[in-house]
Amino acid sequence: MNTLRQSHVLALLISSLLGSVAYAQEPSQHAGTLDTARIEQLTGAKGKLDTAENVFKVTVPRSDLAVSVAGVKMTAATGFTSWAAFTPAGDHTMVMGDMVLQENQINPVMSTALENGIEVTALHNHFLWDTPKVMFMHIGGSGEAESLATAVGKVFAKIKETSSAKTPAKPKSFDVVKTSLDPKPLETIIGSPIEKTGEVYKVTIGRTTQMDGHTIGKTMGVNTWAVFAGSNDKAIVEGDFAVLESELQGVLKVLRGAGIAITTIHNHMVGESPRILFLHYWGEGNANDLAKAFKAALDTQSKT
Repeated sequence: MNTLRQSHVLALLISSLLGSVAYAQEPSQHAGTLDTARIEQLTGAKGKLDTAENVFKVTVPRSDLAVSVAGVKMTAATGFTSWAAFTPAGDHTMVMGDMVLQENQINPVMSTALENGIEVTALHNHFLWDTPKVMFMHIGGSGEAESLATAVGKVFAKIKETSSAKTPAKPKSFDVVKTSLDPKPLETIIGSPIEKTGEVYKVTIGRTTQMDGHTIGKTMGVNTWAVFAGSNDKAIVEGDFAVLESELQGVLKVLRGAGIAITTIHNHMVGESPRILFLHYWGEGNANDLAKAFKAALDTQSKT
């Protein structure tokens, strides 16, 4: 083989090798494709595909709500639209979304999400001075696309089902100043000391995390607490759970399973490690039953 031919063959070989390396290093633009028509069918909502991000987002405007904020009449386009976005993620699909809810819808919709494999990641307000009061429940999940879309469809259906429902009638009110319950059985159930605070009874369970190289704990606000008031038969419990991210779904499921209402899920700090989330709750019923629900939620944390 003459020198010219050898050089030509060598150049072709190098070019082929470089091409193979470049191909191997080039990232896939789309990890997978979405059956957008099927997602629309299962969610019962219309969507739009963002081809640049390979994300299909379905939306449900809350046009059934007549909301005013600080006296300003709002529309669905001003931030009152429920949505869920789907995207391929390796060998599975990821979903994230935000549900627009009135107060009486929050817990039925949350239970529907949790019972169908959708995670609830935050619950808070987006506005002040809104009438009627509107809260926003953020969701997430990963798995098989059809299962996720089916679950989201059930969430949307529950929102529609409860959109015209009246707020459930509350039991006859009582004055917490006249609390008469016996704290001893509650202390036995929970397994932690209960202190009298004013006329009510409170239990506080500390946790720790790190901020700026320092340990912060119970007295700095990293704690789970519950206040019990009323009588043994007709009581309320309200408080705050401090949870790791990995513990949130388990605590939510136990509390909702016991009929405890979740009122807020959010962070109290930034930059801490491990990250601590806080969920606020409210329950009504027999004092011992409320204590058992609180304890059961605590127990899920020790198992996580």
